[in-house]
Amino acid sequence: MRALERMLFTRVVATPAAIDRAVWPTGALVLRIAQDEVLAAGTVDLGAVPDQHAIVEPETAFCGAWVDHKSGIQFLEHACDWELPAERPAFAQGAVAGIPVKVWFEAERILFLVPVPFVIDFAERWS
Repeated sequence: MRALERMLFTRVVATPAAIDRAVWPTGALVLRIAQDEVLAAGTVDLGAVPDQHAIVEPETAFCGAWVDHKSGIQFLEHACDWELPAERPAFAQGAVAGIPVKVWFEAERILFLVPVPFVIDFAERWS
């Protein structure tokens, strides 16, 4: 696996309706981690979220790595107990090799997002 590198996201917490109506940049990676919360790659303008009480803050607590689809699936089939999504693109989160991980699936590649405190443990379990 490629080394996990620090990734900049913006954490947005708002009403579910505001999240649904938010205007994300074209092609932006936006991961809905809860009904009222997303992680958006890069920076997000507060005006993009139609909720006057929205929380829009930089999130630097994740490291990530893109891997080719085949390698990622092989690892996941041995390292997690939950069913992998069949459709692509797809987002999933849960324990992978006993570590809390967020996973973004595309047709050709997979992004693994690991909270910074678990990066070393995850990298050791990947190898």
